[in-house]
Amino acid sequence: MKLSFSTNAYTRFPLAEAVRRIAAAGYAGVEILADAPHLFPPAFSDSEVERLAALLGDTGLKPANINANTAVGYYGRDFWEPLFEPSLANPVDGERRWRMEYTRRCIEVAGRLRCPSVSVTSGRTVPGASPRRSMDLLRESLRELLPFAEAHSVSLGIEYEPGLLIENARELATLLQEIDSPILGANLDLGHSRVLGESPEEVLRILGGRIFHIHLEDIAGNKHYHLVPGEGDMDFESLVSLLERHRYAGFVTVELYTYPHCPDDAARRSMDRLGPLMRRAGRPGAA
Repeated sequence: MKLSFSTNAYTRFPLAEAVRRIAAAGYAGVEILADAPHLFPPAFSDSEVERLAALLGDTGLKPANINANTAVGYYGRDFWEPLFEPSLANPVDGERRWRMEYTRRCIEVAGRLRCPSVSVTSGRTVPGASPRRSMDLLRESLRELLPFAEAHSVSLGIEYEPGLLIENARELATLLQEIDSPILGANLDLGHSRVLGESPEEVLRILGGRIFHIHLEDIAGNKHYHLVPGEGDMDFESLVSLLERHRYAGFVTVELYTYPHCPDDAARRSMDRLGPLMRRAGRPGAA
């Protein structure tokens, strides 16, 4: 396992500055936000991709994931309620097509950066589309995207979240059984799992080797608000040990979009809490 940090905590900084600061905090990898003000595909040029690749090489950071979950840039403003729309399940054909092209561009960029995965969500059920219809549209969209992702050697990881069309591990496992592709899997957020009251052991059992990337943050009670590790109720020693037992070998990304006012401090404190656990994982005889 390797520890990374998401640039979505650094939305008050340009992408290049965010990458440099994450490297300075000692992380091995970086998750790149594929949204404004960072790598928003409709506004991110090929030359900027080349400069980003060079920056990653200079800093030594490995790209852990392209976070293609949100689309704030679609609305041209800092914040908008339909955070995950238009989604791959949106019933309006033109809007769903926009998300498809956006996701293709994220896959293309991931391939050029040698980033192993792109994360997506199912979006919400929206007025005028039943959950059944939304699921049909989601399956259709994914089946169309998968050959493109395979051609670029990039995996698609679906992130479930409370309130979304796919909102828990069992629903995601069912979808993965229906679309049996080795490059379609899970972008597992263990904080979301905590909010839902899921057993981490059960989640890892049913999703198994289909987990491509992990988000991690602390949660207090069952309130969905991302906290610096150590400020909530999650047992990170147990979680890291569990991931080790299940032989998870990918990136674990600290995702703290709730700290745009102090991202350096959040990154440093997260490293102080998680770094020793990650370094100890896998050592024979380590407690």
